[in-house]
Amino acid sequence: MSGTGDNGVVPVPDVSSPPAGLPESALAGLGTRPFGVYVHVPFCATRCGYCDFNTYTAGELGTAASPRSWLDALRRELELGAQVLGSPPQAETVFVGGGTPSLLGADGLAEVLEGVRSAFGLAPDAEVTTESNPESTSPEFFAGLRAAGYTRVSLGMQSAARHVLQVLDRVHTPGRPVEAAREALAAGFEHVNLDVIYGTPGERTGDLQASLDAVLSAGVDHVSAYALIVEEGTALARRVRRGELPAPDDDVLAADYELIDSVLAAAGLTWYEVSNWCTGEAARCRHNLGYWRGGDWWGAGPGAHSHVGGVRWWNVKHPGKYAGLLAEGRSPEADREVLTDADRHLERIMLELRIAEGLPLSALDAEGAAQARAAAAEGLLDQSALDSQGRAVLTAPGRLLADGVVRRLAG
Repeated sequence: MSGTGDNGVVPVPDVSSPPAGLPESALAGLGTRPFGVYVHVPFCATRCGYCDFNTYTAGELGTAASPRSWLDALRRELELGAQVLGSPPQAETVFVGGGTPSLLGADGLAEVLEGVRSAFGLAPDAEVTTESNPESTSPEFFAGLRAAGYTRVSLGMQSAARHVLQVLDRVHTPGRPVEAAREALAAGFEHVNLDVIYGTPGERTGDLQASLDAVLSAGVDHVSAYALIVEEGTALARRVRRGELPAPDDDVLAADYELIDSVLAAAGLTWYEVSNWCTGEAARCRHNLGYWRGGDWWGAGPGAHSHVGGVRWWNVKHPGKYAGLLAEGRSPEADREVLTDADRHLERIMLELRIAEGLPLSALDAEGAAQARAAAAEGLLDQSALDSQGRAVLTAPGRLLADGVVRRLAG
């Protein structure tokens, strides 16, 4: 945990201490920006070969931690969050991610939400999302979530092709995600997302098309599609390094993205962020929009990251250590950083440029604005939006090269 420095930041206090954990400059605008709560569930039944998230199987944890000890610690941290923020705004959004939150069951996830509600309160129109593995859901599970107050479900589909799922070490059957999505809709969820991963070694164009057909048959209003990234330290990275599997090909990834965008747009789902498509304004994930628009959030759980007013901090990763610290009345914070003006400028460009509304030119310096005009001339930014709205908005080709456009605009 960081000590007091020239920036005036003091450590997040013990649960029993008076709230003094953030500088006044960070707290000053609290409530004027979007405010959400992220809850990290670290448990998984098995480890997927491509995943480098902070997750643990029961065999890896042994007796060091359990869902019960995690839930108890989570409540303590949420109470700590309310203390640190003083008079926190009600949570406009809640996102329970992981890991595999659905392993907690509907009762466990109801307890999570009650902890958030008790500590922060929920705005009357709060969006409340949980990720779920299709194999650990059922009609009864979704009915329990609705009764608890969840408004949105995100299901990990990844692919409809069995051999692609095998490469990813996913354990669900190909048809189960669509069944689960329909069960969620039948339970009363208006907003259901399916996640797709593209570019997996061995995936053919026909496999991706079949996955998109399956997604559309489910009737969901939101789709997330992510290019496979081979993360160091994962089983997939070791297989690629040994030559057992080829690394994802950039040209294939670009062609896959264009196919996804074309198929979803034809079905009435339009992009609102580089990797996300939906049927309309109400279907957008408001929690993620809070991230992309520079909002505030309290991240609770092992390894979770938080951000308030330019101060970012993150928790210890291991669930056992996390629970132990909170049981002792101590903060689970591992470290923190205070973003400089330059950091915040870069992050604003990087995040706002990803969304369909784009970035106002007024956020750029003179060189950045000149680069925006040059990028528009090259077809990477929308010339009309630049001229009529004064906004830098990525074109379809620009979305494929978004990272490069960000670097140009940031200088």
